[in-house]
Amino acid sequence: MNSSSQTVRVRFAPSPTGPLHIGGARTALFNYLFAKQHENSKFILRIDDTDTARSKPEFEENILAGLDWLGLKHDEIYHQSSPDRKKLYRTKLEELIKQDKAYISQEEIKKEGDRSEVIRLRNSGQKVTWQDLIKDEISFDTAELKDFVIAKSLDEPVYHFASVVDDMDLQITHVIRGEDHISNTPRQILIAEALGATLPIYAHIPLILATDRSKLSKRHGATSVFDFKKLGYLPEAVLNFIATLGWSPQAQKLEQEIFNLEELVKYFDLTKVQKSGAIFNLEKLNWFNKEYLKKLPESEQLEKIKQEHEFFATKPENIAPELLKNTEYLPEVIKILETIPESDFADPEKIKSAIWDFATEKGRGAVLWPMRVALTGQAKSPDPFTVAAILGKTESLERLRSVI
Repeated sequence: MNSSSQTVRVRFAPSPTGPLHIGGARTALFNYLFAKQHENSKFILRIDDTDTARSKPEFEENILAGLDWLGLKHDEIYHQSSPDRKKLYRTKLEELIKQDKAYISQEEIKKEGDRSEVIRLRNSGQKVTWQDLIKDEISFDTAELKDFVIAKSLDEPVYHFASVVDDMDLQITHVIRGEDHISNTPRQILIAEALGATLPIYAHIPLILATDRSKLSKRHGATSVFDFKKLGYLPEAVLNFIATLGWSPQAQKLEQEIFNLEELVKYFDLTKVQKSGAIFNLEKLNWFNKEYLKKLPESEQLEKIKQEHEFFATKPENIAPELLKNTEYLPEVIKILETIPESDFADPEKIKSAIWDFATEKGRGAVLWPMRVALTGQAKSPDPFTVAAILGKTESLERLRSVI
């Protein structure tokens, strides 16, 4: 993708109601790459914190730290909760009411039986059509939306309204976000037209799916960016991996798979992002991580792993009983490890070679799982061969004996 002199202003607009997840990180990356491909560009971070009940400072800190870990530096940052933005939302609401494009409606509150005022947008029920950069032409009949709510009061805009006003005020040229926002777009287009705003170009990227093609969730494993950091993944590997969730280098006839951030800026093409869901393949992420680890000097590889896991410095204590359901084969594991010369113990492959046949015979889960837990005290960690090699022969045997 060649750089262009076109002025581009994009925004990543997370809500601080939870940690930065892998889908959000990919949206941020695609926005960042698209912006950096244009000379006059801005990658804007907008914290959508109008939901004061659920927004938490710790989640915002997590989002900022996650983006920083991945190397995605924003050019500008805004908060929807800031006084100047709140004032802007109120001004725009008052303008629409004065122009009779919106009106104050008395609504009955369910359960309490009281009445409350909300602000609704007048909707003529027109057909809304836009040309999506990824999904092609999309049309909606907005009649079913009727006159929808845009604010709970003059000082309480709903998400759709605040988002459109921000996009208008910040002169956002392209809205790049997940396809789960497609259903929001008709309302936002109607609001933008009522405000007299120039519509941005929309690009809705495919959802990230689990291997069973269901929506990715916690039950499929780590989904928070910092979950992967805690598991020892390198930020370069995570970044390279999420770039391929929906975008294929091979589709652009690129032979390489390893791309640093500068190379991604050079080659990424938003218009070549696939329309269908992107499958989260943990094996592929592991492959990326190994490739990036190989690029590091051996001493730095070990240091990287140690930094991510406190159990290397401290012997695990109070291991959860459910993690150690079966220690039947640990005595045999100890005997096998005792036969490995001290000089060979620093090589994970030699440890693996010594124990692999026994583990295969008895059941790898029955042998390697208890070994991993005994060495680390945790359910998730680098493989037990790598852990044992870093700990060394004496420490590894001591931890295994102590568990027994």
